[in-house]
Amino acid sequence: MLVKERMTRLPIVATPDLPVPEALHLMRQEHIRRMPVVDKSGRLVGIVSDRDLLLASPSPATSLSAWEITYLLGKITVHDVMTKKVITVTEDTPLEDAARIMADSKIGGLPVVRDGALVGIITETDLFKLFLELLGARERGVRVTMLVPNVPGEMAKLTRAITDCGGNIIAVAGFTGTDPSNRRVLVKANGISREALVAALTPVVTEIEDVREV
Repeated sequence: MLVKERMTRLPIVATPDLPVPEALHLMRQEHIRRMPVVDKSGRLVGIVSDRDLLLASPSPATSLSAWEITYLLGKITVHDVMTKKVITVTEDTPLEDAARIMADSKIGGLPVVRDGALVGIITETDLFKLFLELLGARERGVRVTMLVPNVPGEMAKLTRAITDCGGNIIAVAGFTGTDPSNRRVLVKANGISREALVAALTPVVTEIEDVREV
C-alpha cells in the first residue's frame, strides 16, 4: 500500500504571510494539528504545527494589554515560526516507509509532493486508522497471539489449520519474537469458537500467548 492511497488530498494550507492568530484559528476550526505552508505557486516552503503557533503566542501571565497583544501578534507570521527544512514523501512512497520516517524523525505528519508542489499530507492519524484495519479492530472475532518458528512455511501451516476447521481469517500480523528463532504472530478469525481455534492452532505453533474474544 502506498501513501497516495491513504493521504489527505488538498489539505488545509497556510501561506507564509498568514498572521499567527489567524493560522491558529484556522487549525482549531478545521480540527487539525499541522499545516503545510505553500507559496503563491503552490510549492511547499514549510510546515507549521499547532505547537509552533502556541509557542509564539503570549503566556497567560503576560502584563501586556489585550490591545498590545493583538498588535504584536499581528506582526508575527507563519513564516517566522514554521519549519523550513521539511521532510517530505512522494505519492509512491510505501506506507511503512512513511511510518518509519515519522517514527525516526519524531514528527506527526509528512507533506506529500510531486515535482515540488504539494499534493497531500499523510499523518499519524492516517496510520492509526490503517493499524485498526490491519488488526481487524472494528470486526468481532477471536484474537490469538502466538509464537511460531521463524522458518519458511510456518505461516502457511497456521492459516491452513484455521481454514481447515472452518475459520474465516479477518487479520494476520507478524511482529518481532522473543529471539531470532521465532516470530510473534497475531491472528483474528470469526466463524469459529475460541476452543476450536485454540485446538486447531496448538499443534502448529510454538506457544499460544493470549486468546480473547473481541
